[in-house]
Amino acid sequence: MNGRDLVRSWWSVGVAGAARGLRTVRAAWRRRGADATGPGPRVRARVPGAVREVEPGPGGGVIRFARSELRVLVAVNGAVFWGWDGAGPEPSCALAGACPEPDPRAELEPDTDGGWRVVAERVTVAVSRHGALEVLTPGGVLLRRDLPPRWWEAEDGGPARWMQRSEVPADARYFGPGGRVVGARDGAHRPGNGGTGTGTGTGSTVPVTMPVRLVVADAGTHLLFVDNPCNGTLTLREGVEGAGSGHDRVGTGELRMEGGPVRGWVMVGTPARVLLTWASLTGAPALPPAWAFGHHHVREGAGGEDEVRRLVAGHLERGLPLDAVHLGDGHLDGGRAFTVDQDRFPKLPVLADELRREGIRLVSVVPAAVRAEDRRGEGVVPDPADARVRYAGQAARGFAGVWHTVDGSVPFGQVDAACLARAAHDGLWDGVPADERPLVLSPAGWAGSQRFGGVWSGEGAVGWPGLRVSLAQVLGRGLCGVPFSGPDVVGGGGGGASELYVRRMQLAAYLPLLRTGSVGPAGGGPWEYGAGVLGHAREALDERRRLLPYFVTLAHLARRTGAPMVQPVWWPVPEERELLDCEDAFLLGDALLVAPVLEPGAVRRQVRLPRGRWYDTATGRAYEGPAKVLVDAPLERIPVFARAGAVLPVRGEDGGTELEVWAPAPGRSGGGLVVPDGGDGGEEPEVERYSVTRSGPRVVVRREREDGAQEPSRPVRVRGLDGTDGQM
Repeated sequence: MNGRDLVRSWWSVGVAGAARGLRTVRAAWRRRGADATGPGPRVRARVPGAVREVEPGPGGGVIRFARSELRVLVAVNGAVFWGWDGAGPEPSCALAGACPEPDPRAELEPDTDGGWRVVAERVTVAVSRHGALEVLTPGGVLLRRDLPPRWWEAEDGGPARWMQRSEVPADARYFGPGGRVVGARDGAHRPGNGGTGTGTGTGSTVPVTMPVRLVVADAGTHLLFVDNPCNGTLTLREGVEGAGSGHDRVGTGELRMEGGPVRGWVMVGTPARVLLTWASLTGAPALPPAWAFGHHHVREGAGGEDEVRRLVAGHLERGLPLDAVHLGDGHLDGGRAFTVDQDRFPKLPVLADELRREGIRLVSVVPAAVRAEDRRGEGVVPDPADARVRYAGQAARGFAGVWHTVDGSVPFGQVDAACLARAAHDGLWDGVPADERPLVLSPAGWAGSQRFGGVWSGEGAVGWPGLRVSLAQVLGRGLCGVPFSGPDVVGGGGGGASELYVRRMQLAAYLPLLRTGSVGPAGGGPWEYGAGVLGHAREALDERRRLLPYFVTLAHLARRTGAPMVQPVWWPVPEERELLDCEDAFLLGDALLVAPVLEPGAVRRQVRLPRGRWYDTATGRAYEGPAKVLVDAPLERIPVFARAGAVLPVRGEDGGTELEVWAPAPGRSGGGLVVPDGGDGGEEPEVERYSVTRSGPRVVVRREREDGAQEPSRPVRVRGLDGTDGQM
């Protein structure tokens, strides 16, 4: 900032805001001084300088400045790579394979004022003569502006620290890891590597802090991924619109990294297009086995095989669906990973086969920090190459999957977690039967880790605020390409804790991963709360089992399209601004809207409905959106709405799949997709497409095929006709 800039800043605030303007100018000078010197023993801040030369290439090229260079590449899938200081897109832990081929139609060409630009079909990238990078829509509307970076080189020759500021339109809203509740809209986030755990057991987590951010604005949606695993902070502040006065305040971001250089990717388009591009870049999500969408229960403690049998019997005797038992540290020999206490589990493969005949799988815990024999009290991170062999051994013992924990005494970052998840995925694939898919769950990860498994987040934040945190985390991970995740449902105590446990169970019943934990020293299930809570838990678990075919369908679609299973309510209509601030409800696929109860003592709650007709699935009552409606939310259930015209695959009383069809509004139509699970390890199943039309009281359901429409081969139940159900 020079003297002319100071004068311009002063006069821009006007006479009425003179005092406020003086504070602004002083703050700018202080920030300028901090930027120039940098923290610690660093030399003066460096900036790229002016453009010196340009080297065009396929999809973009290299722009060389006085003190650095910028590589810009537009790939054939529409993704834009940018990297400073000679950084290229490879090597990268995030990419599923080699960097996508450059778009042959995109070329680096001169722009105004000495800058350069690359024009592609879906995006335009403009670089100013001093290194500011702008991402614009094909029509030239600005989506983001990254200002020229600054970096501080260490006097001792160590790694440089990098900082880059960015701007987005005033109407833009940030979404991503942690959603918009954890960390809220403004504040500092840790986007990089180098985290540690907070202990052991189901309550310990290392947050998935992938440096991925989805930005939604009127002009369009874009996803930003900073491909740098170094530790750092990202400080975000959303903008404020001037209500027509023209005094908008743009949204800002400030990225500071402990190492460089700064590089990343940008994807532009609709939310669905952006996530599809992201999946093509970092890899399709792993497809969990069908049983993984059922009810999991974590068994901690030092009990042996008989205690596991009693736990399973307790669920079955009380009519509680159970699909998997997760063994905690208690089944390990001295807490060492890949070992089994032979005194308490002498016939583990026999136990696994016994449970499998009941439709229940065993899943083993694997502490990511393995205790070293010769370094008592310290830990080491296992070598992934060696771990792959060990995971294959876990499958030989009868385990159908693993879940990782992290010991807080050992530095363990998100890239470490992704490498271990890959070792688990590959090793289990080597060991399980050919007709099965293994399950891998991790508490931490990096961009691309969705290729190897899902994420569990432990108990999360405690108390009622923890409900909002859990929902925000699942939504945020889905928008980063991790569709399979969920919190643990664990409670304790009495009184209000019983209500909280029920509401946690009801929320988790509609999330991709449903894991419960022991609620008392006996290590049992929800019956430890008493008959009332047991009844409510049974209703939630029964509904979850009924929706299993729908969850399987959503998982197959997530693998093919990258779309999250759990979506913000604005997902299909980001242009509806009022939905962007809806944080207490979500879409499960495109058919259901779930409104969990997040406050104690609530028996009614307000729900914001998007445009169209929606049915209360409990009462069958129809509502027309967009609207805010007040509905009942008794302790035995939470409000769930079905979109008019939706087709849901559900589990019938005979265990087969039937179609639940919600009647379209008169004169309207609808439809849906069904993807039956082709068997664990089988070929990709065919997508069944159904259309729904309504003429007066008559609803017609057809299966659409290449050789023409035909009657569905599955049973069909029509709901929403004048508040009654009809059988076809």
